[in-house]
Amino acid sequence: MDPFISISHQRSFQALLAVSFIYIFVIYQMPFFLDQIVFQPSSFSSPSSSSSSSSSSHSSSSSSSSLSSSRKLITDALPLSLPLKEEPLIVSTPFRPSKVSFRDAPLASAAPTPSLPQRQNHRHALQVSGLAFRDISVTGAFSELHMVAKAAWKAGRKVFSELEAMKPEEERDDKRSPKNQTTEKCPHSIVMSGTEFLENDKIVVLPCGLTLGSHITLVARPYKAHPEYDPKISVPVEGDQATMVSQFMMELQGLKTVDGEEPPRILHFNPRLKGDWSGKPAIELNTCYRMQWGSAQRCEGWKARADEESVDGLVKCEKWIRDDNSRSEESKTTWWLNRLIGRKEKVPIDWPYPFMEEKLFVLTLSAGLEGYHVNVDGRHVTSFPYRTGFVLEDATGLSLNGDIDLHSVFAGSLPTTHPSFSPKGHLEMLSQWQAAPLPEGPIDLFIGILSAGNHFAERMAVRKSWMQIVAKSPNMVARFFVAMHGRKEINVELKREAEFFNDIVIVPFMDSYDLVVMKTVAICEYGVHAVSAKYIMKCDDDTFVKADSVMSKVKKVRNGGRSLYVGNINYYHKPLRHGKWAVTYEEWPEEDYPPYANGPGYILSSDIAHFIVSEFERHTLRLFKMEDVSMGMWIDQFNATKPVQYVHDLKFCQFGCINGYLTAHYQSPRQMLCMWERVKLGKVQCCNVRR
Repeated sequence: MDPFISISHQRSFQALLAVSFIYIFVIYQMPFFLDQIVFQPSSFSSPSSSSSSSSSSHSSSSSSSSLSSSRKLITDALPLSLPLKEEPLIVSTPFRPSKVSFRDAPLASAAPTPSLPQRQNHRHALQVSGLAFRDISVTGAFSELHMVAKAAWKAGRKVFSELEAMKPEEERDDKRSPKNQTTEKCPHSIVMSGTEFLENDKIVVLPCGLTLGSHITLVARPYKAHPEYDPKISVPVEGDQATMVSQFMMELQGLKTVDGEEPPRILHFNPRLKGDWSGKPAIELNTCYRMQWGSAQRCEGWKARADEESVDGLVKCEKWIRDDNSRSEESKTTWWLNRLIGRKEKVPIDWPYPFMEEKLFVLTLSAGLEGYHVNVDGRHVTSFPYRTGFVLEDATGLSLNGDIDLHSVFAGSLPTTHPSFSPKGHLEMLSQWQAAPLPEGPIDLFIGILSAGNHFAERMAVRKSWMQIVAKSPNMVARFFVAMHGRKEINVELKREAEFFNDIVIVPFMDSYDLVVMKTVAICEYGVHAVSAKYIMKCDDDTFVKADSVMSKVKKVRNGGRSLYVGNINYYHKPLRHGKWAVTYEEWPEEDYPPYANGPGYILSSDIAHFIVSEFERHTLRLFKMEDVSMGMWIDQFNATKPVQYVHDLKFCQFGCINGYLTAHYQSPRQMLCMWERVKLGKVQCCNVRR
């Protein structure tokens, strides 16, 4: 019995071994055997068989089809090789299907697997100023500014190096960081008491600005007039006599449109109870952008003429009694008597000035279709039309200052949706706004535009407006010059902007107003070394430049081979010794500045720029905190060795805009776009007020 079992086990083992051998042959050898039959028939057939292949094409095709099906079944049964972790699986993007079915196409003619489509890279290399700030051994009045510049340059290089080394994924992570996300709520209404108002630094924050129909009501009381010896709203009185003044200012401010500078006054409402230069009570309304005031609208008690422009059907200025007699009471009495006796004709009534010292009033400011309307104690007092560049959604703060005691304030019908107040939201990443590469040969005019890191909206407005003239000219080039900002997220977005638009030159130092002069030197360096320009122009990012007219102006100058300095020239200008822009005697010991062109826009010939760069590289260039005065100082020094022709033209407008301008200063982004639309119509006109 045992031998029989042993023989049976041996036979079973042999049978299992045979089956395993057949299975291995079928799995690993049959596909290659079939491949030889399908793809290399000549190796398995005789010469005679090849001659008869054409006569049996149908049978050959059917057999090939069956073999392909068999091969597919066998191949599907094979185990798939899984990719290792070190070898990431690459999956091609699906392509449009071919009109020819892949199922019907012969395997031998199958197209190779297409390569992965390459993603277009819109980034350009960062342009960095070639200016190199080294140790400069300067003594005397100018040494302090050089030390400040040295420290700013050292800190800026470090910030720029970190920014340059940042990877794209790190930029995205920084943008998504919670500290860079705004979660401010936008209530439909806001109520604030006088005490809360004082605790909030006399500001009512309106997170989403205003919209059509929004209204602000405040209850307040003007203080009694007090003596002032240097009032800003009246003519100074000789001697020690004081002027009695009582006034207050209510302003709508664009708190979120700027960063680190004075917010624009979208509406300035200034009742002057006493102390106005006219000697009578008055109300002034105005706008202000970057310390540049527009044309004031004054209400002095005279009713607006019938042919004057109205605002939503209301006059700009209502009439009030211009003296202190009792005609108002008499007029009211007459009006009531006429009503009692049934007279139907309209009897006019005169009202006093709407504000009185130490008397409570209720003021309502409302946003209409065409402008703002101010009602006091239920009576319309004045209306102010909207001005180009100042819009409702930007009015994100209400301030109240002066001789006034606020009891309460209520803002209603406010927008609840949050528009994009981030300056980065103004960037339009479209190829049509990208700058062309620098030309290989020399050019006629290079325009360097001073800008701050966070001025995204200003730069975008320039690209979409007057820079289009430059882009279409083969003889002009314009670039922005920007230093490092104190906030990392601003620098990250600036890098992204610079890489896309290719029109920003980074000057790697920490930005500050006193060091704007360094950007001016960088403009000169770029103009003579990078683009080899015949003339170099410097302007600001809030300056609208009629570039073609500027070039024509320069070409018309008959300078007889002399060096050229063109702009709105100041002669015998004296330093301010007091106030915000004060200059000490240590900073400038002389009583007069040398002749200099106002900073918003001027032009110099390339030999002057060469001189400035050469002096800087030799460490002998004196720096002064006012860049336009610095330029005048350098040119005055250059003029001692080679004659310079000074060309003065008021059309390089310093304070705002005049029709027929060459440059217009203090233009907001919206004003820039408005002016560009007029230029395209052939009109060199301003957009300061509504037309």
